[in-house]
Amino acid sequence: MADIIVVRGADCQLEASSGAMTRLVGVSQALAGAQGIHMAVAVIPPGGRSSPHWHTNCESAIYILKGKGRFLTGDDLRRELPFQEGDFIYVPAEALHQPVNDGDVPVKMVVARNASVETVREYLGPPP
Repeated sequence: MADIIVVRGADCQLEASSGAMTRLVGVSQALAGAQGIHMAVAVIPPGGRSSPHWHTNCESAIYILKGKGRFLTGDDLRRELPFQEGDFIYVPAEALHQPVNDGDVPVKMVVARNASVETVREYLGPPP
C-alpha cells in the first residue's frame, strides 16, 4: 500500500523562475514521488510577468488566489485574457502563454499539472 506524503511549507522548493515569476513546488516527483501530477504556488510581483513559454508534455490548471492580470496567448501573444482572484484557468499542452500582473499586489496562483516533471520551451518571438 502506498504512503501518503505531507510536504510542509518550509520543505517546498523554489523550482523555477520565469521572468519575474517564481514558483514554489510542493508536490513533484522529487519531493513526493509523484508520477502523474505536479503542484506549486507561483507568484508574480506587481508589474511583472513570466517569460513567454509553453509546456510540451502537460496540461496546466491554475487557480488565482490573489491579484489580477492577464494571460497573453495565441499567435505571437496577441490575445489577452484578463483574470482576477477566484478565477480558474486551463492551459492545454503546447499553448503559448505569458501571465502578466496588472495590479498593485503580487499575483499568487496555485498551478497543477498532469505530469510530475514538466518540459518547458521558451518563446523567442516570431522568426525575422
